[in-house]
Amino acid sequence: MTSPDHPSPAAPGAATDSAATEPATDPSALGPAVRRLLRRGPWLPVVVVAGSGWLVSDLLGHVGHGLMAAALPAAAAAAGLVWLSGRGTVTARLPATASGLLQRCEGLMEQFGQLEGAEGPRQQERRRELQEWRSSQEEPGLSLALVGVQLPEATAMTPMRDALRGRAALALHWARPLPASSPDWRWPTLFERCDVLLYHLRLPLSAADLRWLEGLDDCPCLWLLATFHGSVQDGSAQRMRQELAAQLPAGQAARVLFWDGSSETLAAALEPLALDLRQRPLQLRRDARLRSLRLLHRRWQADLEQLRRQRWIQLQQRTQWIVAAGVFAAPVPSLDLLVLAVANGLMLQEMARLWGCSWSMAQLRDAALELGKAALAQGVVEWSTQALAAAIKLHGATWLIGGTVQAVSAAYLTRVVGHAMADMLALTAGVAAPDLERIKRQAPLLVARAAEAEKLDWAAFLQQGRNWVQEQSNRINGAVPALPQAST
Repeated sequence: MTSPDHPSPAAPGAATDSAATEPATDPSALGPAVRRLLRRGPWLPVVVVAGSGWLVSDLLGHVGHGLMAAALPAAAAAAGLVWLSGRGTVTARLPATASGLLQRCEGLMEQFGQLEGAEGPRQQERRRELQEWRSSQEEPGLSLALVGVQLPEATAMTPMRDALRGRAALALHWARPLPASSPDWRWPTLFERCDVLLYHLRLPLSAADLRWLEGLDDCPCLWLLATFHGSVQDGSAQRMRQELAAQLPAGQAARVLFWDGSSETLAAALEPLALDLRQRPLQLRRDARLRSLRLLHRRWQADLEQLRRQRWIQLQQRTQWIVAAGVFAAPVPSLDLLVLAVANGLMLQEMARLWGCSWSMAQLRDAALELGKAALAQGVVEWSTQALAAAIKLHGATWLIGGTVQAVSAAYLTRVVGHAMADMLALTAGVAAPDLERIKRQAPLLVARAAEAEKLDWAAFLQQGRNWVQEQSNRINGAVPALPQAST
């Protein structure tokens, strides 16, 4: 047992759990216009894309871009025909066993080593974390942490320990109070390997308690000890439980223990928890170890993805202007050929290396082409071309002349398809070969999400495009240009 002021360092804790299947793309994350579009029938994108192709051709006819104006209506109508109607949720499957998750974590260690170096300080820290998890497998008994913004008086420590005592040894960790405010409301990793979390709160429920409990919405090891003033009579406990159920995350109200704050009644209040500890100690321990490994994997996966995205942004911005230069030098007569230009081997090879993907170049290209077709069906090129035409009309962007419109649109298509490809590779980590039928079903969501994200950075992209066009002009005039620098 540890003191209130010195929580045991051996009692790391668990903030959240991870299901064997983790949703990775939620339609609610998309903009309202895209959600409405995806909910409707497959005929709608054809009409929208064909109509936008007519509109773009009209706009470009006014700005003097004849080739693009002639090609867009037919190409846009054809693009509508490749609309992919399946809208299943994109998911990434995780192993359901500790051995499978451990193998995944070791694989993440190798990928960190390739990107950061095998002997970096963070890599050494990860080795220590993994060794600590292995060591925790040998620890006997159960561990329970009492947490909360407001903890009971220290005099309740001994009665609580006695009330929860069973056949299995129990380590009770009485932690420091959680802060009443936090910049990120992130649970300390100290609690990650505790078998049970007992959250103490004082009724009525405070905003701080609610914020902390929202971080435990998928934690099956959580119990709530709710302290109130008065006695539980005439169904008042059921009424309080219903009130809490309306405020707490789903499912948490089912494990609320009501207590009047008296040491004499603490054992009776804790009886359901004590019974659970006595009946299934081994299962609680196995579940806690698996949960802590899932949390470790989730944290490492997020860190690795952040590192990959930093490298990928540089690759994306370099590749988009390589594609633009090729289109500028030899304008393509149709958008289908434009997609082939975007799905270039240089970008795909480097992305496969970043995400540790073992797919062949042909498989990578097929996946990128499916995403490119979905991008055409959703009018990504049409939208970017309209935006460029608007820049000419509204802002006097005289640098957008001749073949530069098609070239800059090609760069933007590369940007969106590359973003969607990065999302897809992140979701399919560990998959030996691509399932093209599944990619076809998922492509609309991936592309729609990527397109909306890239629209937020349109102003910066437009400035990069202007710099690139100036460099092309310098090349024509004999100067030696440099590719646009990747922004941070």
